[in-house]
Amino acid sequence: MSKFGVSAQAMLAAVFGAAIMGSAVVVPKLFSPEAGAQPIAIQPPPGAPMSFADLIEKVEPAVVSVNVISTQDVSELGDMDQFFEQFRGMPGLEDFFEQRRQQQEQESPRTREARSLGSGFFISQDGLVVTNNHVIERATQIQVVMSDGRELDAELVGTDPLTDLAVVRVKEAGAYPYVKFGSSKEIRKGDWVVALGNPFGLGGTATAGILSADGRELGAGSPYTDFLQIDAPINRGNSGGPTFDLKGNVIGVNSQILSPTGGSVGIGFAIPAELAQEVTNTLIRNGRVSRGWLGVQIGDLTPEFAEALGLEDVKGALVADVTSGSPAERGGLKRNDIILSVNGQKVTDSTSTTRLVAKLIANTQNKFDILRNGKAQTLNVTVGERPADLTAASQSSGGGGNRVDPDAPSAVPGKLLSDFGVRLLPMDDSTRDALGLRAGDTGLTITEVVKDGVFEKAGFENGIVILEANGRAVPTVDAFERAVAEARAANRSKVLLALRVGQVTNYRTVDIPK
Repeated sequence: MSKFGVSAQAMLAAVFGAAIMGSAVVVPKLFSPEAGAQPIAIQPPPGAPMSFADLIEKVEPAVVSVNVISTQDVSELGDMDQFFEQFRGMPGLEDFFEQRRQQQEQESPRTREARSLGSGFFISQDGLVVTNNHVIERATQIQVVMSDGRELDAELVGTDPLTDLAVVRVKEAGAYPYVKFGSSKEIRKGDWVVALGNPFGLGGTATAGILSADGRELGAGSPYTDFLQIDAPINRGNSGGPTFDLKGNVIGVNSQILSPTGGSVGIGFAIPAELAQEVTNTLIRNGRVSRGWLGVQIGDLTPEFAEALGLEDVKGALVADVTSGSPAERGGLKRNDIILSVNGQKVTDSTSTTRLVAKLIANTQNKFDILRNGKAQTLNVTVGERPADLTAASQSSGGGGNRVDPDAPSAVPGKLLSDFGVRLLPMDDSTRDALGLRAGDTGLTITEVVKDGVFEKAGFENGIVILEANGRAVPTVDAFERAVAEARAANRSKVLLALRVGQVTNYRTVDIPK
C-alpha cells in the first residue's frame, strides 16, 4: 500500500486510464487519502454481449470436424519430364534417357492417398451434415468427429462445386444435435457473428467478430455466390463450418479466406444462408444441382459502354458472343443484344443475369426482354442444362504487345490509322480458325499498335481481332472508319468494340480522336 492507502496497481490504473476486471471495463474514481479509490464498472454498449459462452454451449454439439481420405494425382512425373528433357540431342544419351523416361512413366503411380480435414454441421436429427465441396472432393472415406469425441463414418449425399457446398450423411443411426439456417439479410454490417470449426485440426474452436461486408463477388470462380465477409478469424480447417448470429442461427457457411500466408488476417468469406439452404435442399433431394444454360458470353453494360452506344438510363447484360448450336442461338439471341429482364425480372449486370438463368429449369421456355439496335424486343428461349464439363475459355491475348514507332518504315501488313495509332488487317481464314470463330465471321486483326496512340492508351495489343464497332460488322478497314464517322456525327466521344481475345469475346471502348 502507498501512503495514500491505495495499491500501486490502482495508482497505475489511475495514471494510464483503466484496468480490466473480468469482462467489464473499470475506471478508477478520483480519490482522497481518506476514502481511497472505488472502481466503477462500465457496462458494454447495447447489443454487445458480456460473453458468447451461452451461445457456443448451445450450438457447439452440432458442429463437427470432417476428416477425409482421398485420391490425388501425382505430379512428380512432370518434374521427371523436365529432368529427362535436358539430355535430348546428346549422342549416346538421348536414347538411354528416353527409355528411362518411358519406364518411369509406366512404373510411377498415377494417384496417391491424401488426408485432409475441414468442418461441418448437422442440419437434421437423422445425421445430415453440411460442409464444403472442396473438403470432401475425390473422397474415398469420410469421417465425422463430434464435439464429444465420437467418430462416425459418413457417406456422400451430393455436391455442388459451383457454390462449394456438399452434404454427407453419417451411417450410424441416431438422434443428432442440429442447427437451423437463419437469414443473412437480417444482420447488418457491424453486427456480431461467431464462427465455429476445426482450424488446423485443433477441433472445437470458436471465434467472434463482426459482419464486415456483404454481397462480395470473388471473381469468375464463384459466379453464383455473393459472399458474406466476416472478421471472425477463420483458418485452414474452418472450411465448411458455420457462422452464427447471436440467436444461434446459421447465417453463413465458411468457404474461403484471403491471406498471403494461409492463416487468418481478418478477411474470411462465408456462403450466405439463403443460398446454402437452397442448394443443400436440392442436393438432399436430387444429389446434384441442375442449372439452366443459354450458351452466351456476357458482360456488364457499363456507363462507358452505354455512352458509346448512345443509351441513357439502361441497365442490363451485354451479349458478347453466342455459342454455335446453343439454346441462345436457337432462341434468336445475337451479339450486341442487351438483356434487360428474364421472365419479367429485371437484370442489372452480367452476374444477376447468370444467376437468374441458372435458376431456370432446363428445357423450359422463358421470356427474355432485350434491346437490339436501340429497339425493345421479346424473345422466347428454351434454355438447356448447363454441361457438367463446361470450363472457362482460354484468355490468351494472341501475339502480345509489339509497340512501334509511327514514323519508322513498316513492313507489317494492314492499313495504318494514324489518328487512332493502330494498323488493321482483315482477318484471314487461319486466324478465324485459330480463334474458334464461325466460317462467316469477319473482323480486323490488329497488326501494330503505335506508341502513345489511342489504342495503346486503351490497352490494346497485337493479335486482338475487332469483330464489330458500335454493333456494326467491320470486314474491312473502310467499314471501321464508317462506324467511327457515324459515332462522330452523333456527337459520341467513344466507340464500343467487340473483340476476340483468344477464345473469348469481350468489349472495350476507345476514344474518338478530335
